[in-house]
Amino acid sequence: MLTLFLQAQGGSSPMMLIMMGVMFVGFYFLMIRPQMKKQKQEKNFQENLKVGTRVVLTSGLHGRIAQVQDDGFVIETLSGKLKFEKAAVSREMTEARFGDKAKTAEKADDKKETATEEKK
Repeated sequence: MLTLFLQAQGGSSPMMLIMMGVMFVGFYFLMIRPQMKKQKQEKNFQENLKVGTRVVLTSGLHGRIAQVQDDGFVIETLSGKLKFEKAAVSREMTEARFGDKAKTAEKADDKKETATEEKK
């Protein structure tokens, strides 16, 4: 590959442009596209959080969502309630810590709410 670059110094050869294009496409599929996909998943996760969901924040704080507001969440911890931005909730850390437990807890809360509504 080095010989191609050394040979192409004489002028702008079409081979050099093709190599640059292949490098750009490689960077796109290996770096840019996966990062965009990860950001989209993170945003979707943060938008779909509900009251009662156990989460871990990027700072390492563990808690349960007490309120969902437009600009953030009120997180209930053992020391009280604190307000955080939505971006502070980490999808990876939450899934690593709670995994299926968080999903099971959400389903149990949904069943309780449905039972309460049926009694009324």
